[in-house]
Amino acid sequence: MNYPETLSYLYAQLPVFESQGAHAYKPGLERCEAMDDLLGHPHRRYRTIHVAGTNGKGSTSHLLAAILQAAGYRVGLFTSPHLVDFSERIRVNGEAIEQQYVIDWVEKWAPSETSSSDDSHSLMRFQPSFFELATMMAFCYFADLEVDVAVIEVGLGGRLDSTNIIQPVLSIITNISFDHTQFLGDTLPQIAAEKAGIMKQGVPCVIGECEDERVRFTFEQNAQLRQVSVLNFACDRPQIPWVRHHTFYNIYETADDGTLQCPLCGDCQPRNANTVITAVHQLRQIGFNITPEALQQGFRDVVALTHLRGRWEALQTNADGTIRVLCDTGHNPGCFAYLGPQLMALHQAGHPLQIVFGMVSDKDIETVLRMLPPSNSPGAAVNYYWCNAPTPRALPAEQLASRAASVGLYGQVFPSINEALDAALEQPGIVFIGGSNYVVCEALGRF
Repeated sequence: MNYPETLSYLYAQLPVFESQGAHAYKPGLERCEAMDDLLGHPHRRYRTIHVAGTNGKGSTSHLLAAILQAAGYRVGLFTSPHLVDFSERIRVNGEAIEQQYVIDWVEKWAPSETSSSDDSHSLMRFQPSFFELATMMAFCYFADLEVDVAVIEVGLGGRLDSTNIIQPVLSIITNISFDHTQFLGDTLPQIAAEKAGIMKQGVPCVIGECEDERVRFTFEQNAQLRQVSVLNFACDRPQIPWVRHHTFYNIYETADDGTLQCPLCGDCQPRNANTVITAVHQLRQIGFNITPEALQQGFRDVVALTHLRGRWEALQTNADGTIRVLCDTGHNPGCFAYLGPQLMALHQAGHPLQIVFGMVSDKDIETVLRMLPPSNSPGAAVNYYWCNAPTPRALPAEQLASRAASVGLYGQVFPSINEALDAALEQPGIVFIGGSNYVVCEALGRF
């Protein structure tokens, strides 16, 4: 098989959460532990950092990887989902996994034809999910490329996530808000307990944001139960007392690490940066050599070093350097608590907004819609272009438009993202693309 055929085979054979939702979610560690045993425990050949949280774990993981890379370490990075190609999920020093490695690994460990259903040499006999098999592939790739450390982002939750077979040197939980409640619980303490499942005995843990006392109590209880060596709440000692927002970057004046510049400039990013700086301090305490210069370079060059995309990213600018097209992969209320005000600020500054928007059906759609700028806001125009996210989980654009109209958001319905984007680009002002990873993914091919 070639690379496209290999991916098509995996998508066809394995349950994929991104497209199938709950049907493809296979909680529990038994399958991954069995596969890991067959593979010879590749993740034990390098150090790991485990990152969980409702929002911000992608930005946090990429920032940490960039900083460690700038410090001279050979760094693996495992994240999900991908935006354009599967290879984005697995990187070493910013470079995506080689397509030939994917082909060879699948042919060796997950062949399409085996002698019997219980072939002892095939991982397929464990009936893994797509994410579980991708996790195993990442662990093998990092071992084969002899990384010094790998930053591993949790897929969903924590306690029962397939990545939770690792024994990291540091655990990080960015924040807790409502998402995937059908799997993780419908209260914040329940969700916190699931994410606290990545805490390990003798391993320090950094908690990024924690404003709810019930959530804090849950983390403290779990840390005591799991005998965590250090529980560090980053929000208790803010590392960034002052932020200056520019169009294409943020400047942070820090408490202990001087001035940092970062191209991740969404309003949520100072909190992610605070979590990362606190994590770096903890890594230094356990023996990582991260100089101030490496910290500065990691923040400044995070996009170039890791190829992170879709975080309040300017996809196109006007001749005068102002933003023409923006996108963001935020897709739940925790994200739009920041994105909604950012969009409203652009509107209040006099920019007409053309918002290309689609969502998947298992999100808290009404709450997100109420956070967006109303169509009847005084001043510049706010127009919506409702579209179908390219996944079976998508909420049909007609239904999205109907729900949106009930909260004062009006626009046109389009069968595809490209048609919605074409219409939006015919109008003046700033075009924003969002609501789902899948919507952003489709749009990235245009820019």
